[in-house]
Amino acid sequence: MPPPNIPRSRNGPTIEREQPSSDDSSGPYTPRHPDDYQYERRPARQTSGWLLQLYTVSHLMFFAIMGTLARLGIQWLTFYPGAPIVTPVIWANFAGSFSLGFLAEEKRLFSDTWAPSTPTRSEKRASKRSDGSSGPAQVTAAERMKIKKTIPLYNGLATGFCGSFTSFSSFQRDVFLALSNTLPTPVNHRYASSTQVTNSSTVSRNGGYSFMALLGIIIATIALSLGGMIIGTHVALFIERCTPRLSSRLLSRILDPLMLVLGWGCWLGAIFLAIWPPDRFDGNEQWRGTVLFALVFAPLGCLLRFYASLKLNPLVPSFPLGTFAVNMLGTAVEGMCYDIQHVGVGIMGMVGGGRVGCQVLQGVQDGFCGCLTTVSTWVAEVNGLKRRNGYVYAFVSVVGGLCLMVVIMGSVRWTVGFSSPVCDTGYPNKYV
Repeated sequence: MPPPNIPRSRNGPTIEREQPSSDDSSGPYTPRHPDDYQYERRPARQTSGWLLQLYTVSHLMFFAIMGTLARLGIQWLTFYPGAPIVTPVIWANFAGSFSLGFLAEEKRLFSDTWAPSTPTRSEKRASKRSDGSSGPAQVTAAERMKIKKTIPLYNGLATGFCGSFTSFSSFQRDVFLALSNTLPTPVNHRYASSTQVTNSSTVSRNGGYSFMALLGIIIATIALSLGGMIIGTHVALFIERCTPRLSSRLLSRILDPLMLVLGWGCWLGAIFLAIWPPDRFDGNEQWRGTVLFALVFAPLGCLLRFYASLKLNPLVPSFPLGTFAVNMLGTAVEGMCYDIQHVGVGIMGMVGGGRVGCQVLQGVQDGFCGCLTTVSTWVAEVNGLKRRNGYVYAFVSVVGGLCLMVVIMGSVRWTVGFSSPVCDTGYPNKYV
């Protein structure tokens, strides 16, 4: 006689899968483990490990480019005379956090991957509820999130698009510029003075006002981003019945191979256009510096963030080390590029190393640093950790990024001083 606590089936004893504990995390902040890619999948999606990795990289590259374009577009649109908030990247951080919250909470978009369409008789018996009624097998939130992280499209949308749509380095750059009274601001009114007023014109102010400006940007960015993520989760629940279901066959047989072409093709196209711009002889190359170089560096930052989080986040469950590391690294690189862009360098002392050098530096800031750092995943992790751990993680990230900017940018701003860049740097050069 078998032990009474081991159920038997017609073919022998059945070993039940161990269910995750109640404190398992199910949001986008859950650490990625390398063995997540080995999770048991539906028979309709049998993909070898190396091909799955290649599909994931292709999705990340394509959606990193799309996220960068979306962020640059939002910054341009929200920088206008009379704007109530003068840091346009805050709206990109809000929208990216909203999108990540929606993707983490929705239950139907990828449900074809974990919900068999025709359960067998034995599966129906195994899925009996406690009250004796039968129903479809239930997947816990933790298991659902684990399966999602093996889907290249989800990684492309959550890590590629949302992570590149938001930027922690731009957030920290604006915090320092507000502290140093050099934050670009839209010109709200006409001035009677003959002196030309630009978006970079400043008026001397008391240090207390600079401290208030610093707090204003920090509080507004964190509050809007965290609120956007929470709103996204509620929207996902509200429209759950209207959310379409993506077929696993469509993803594996059509979309994944298509992204293999689009991801690498878009990136190579951006590289070739940056090297050989079609209008290089007419002197109009502003679009290359404000957009194209950013698209060249965007996939590199996104891929580095993805694999750094994959390897480092599981090391300390109470402190996402991978996200923290890439946010600090991207913030440091952002500050160094901004310094070089606004001071004379080289033998000739050209500001930013000349026009092309200035454009490349802008591309590194908007593309590499913007995609390497993320606010959407950061606020999701802050919200998902235990309260004390979340406060510590948020405080260390903000203070650490600000300290880096004070050391890197402050050492130049308060000694040599910043000069006007010789290239178009995007929305700060917008005159309306």
